[in-house]
Amino acid sequence: MPIGSTRKGTAKLPADPALAPDDTLPDDSIARERGPLRRCIVTRQTLPKEQMLRFVIGPMREVVPDPGGRLPGRGLWLVAQDDVLRKALKQGAFAKAARGSVGVPGDLHALIVSGLRQRILDFLGFARRSGEAVAGREAVLDWLRHDKVALLIQASDGSPAERSRLVGGRTDGLDFPVLTPLTAAELGGVFGRDRAVHVAVSPGRMVSSLQAEAARLAGFAADRG
Repeated sequence: MPIGSTRKGTAKLPADPALAPDDTLPDDSIARERGPLRRCIVTRQTLPKEQMLRFVIGPMREVVPDPGGRLPGRGLWLVAQDDVLRKALKQGAFAKAARGSVGVPGDLHALIVSGLRQRILDFLGFARRSGEAVAGREAVLDWLRHDKVALLIQASDGSPAERSRLVGGRTDGLDFPVLTPLTAAELGGVFGRDRAVHVAVSPGRMVSSLQAEAARLAGFAADRG
């Protein structure tokens, strides 16, 4: 359902002097979205794109999440946190930024979470195919012994005891981050097996990409009840 509107012929540029140029871009000027920083349409924070989530207005005037930042149209950016999304919906921020009525999918939160999880799966798939990631306890242990691990991903539904044993019971002081963004079935699917509790990623560009996507997912993944 529409969550806001402006009367035809009365829309004006926002008077807020804090707005960055991106906040007033015309709909067809996606090519002008340059640089590493974006401004949130709710909080007005200016942050790296990796900490935010892009949305566009689709052809039916619907709000569409764009985790990859590739869809055509003017980008509407939010800090990648569920409470910011809630404020955006409550305040009609998408409609205000789009200068007209927009439709919000009832499953918008689920679409965001699904899109971010898929981004992590895609990056892991790239890492596996390039030999930058392995799965399974023995393979991961071998990489640990040879100091080849720059990132450890463990299944969110894996046994806490099993996950802890792999790193000797340590929860801090490791030389690499440990993330738990996906289930064992999701991790296993990337590596052609039913389940995978442990995945190791070697140094490279995929490490920072996976960390960024996992952080964005963590901002939206809490159970809404």
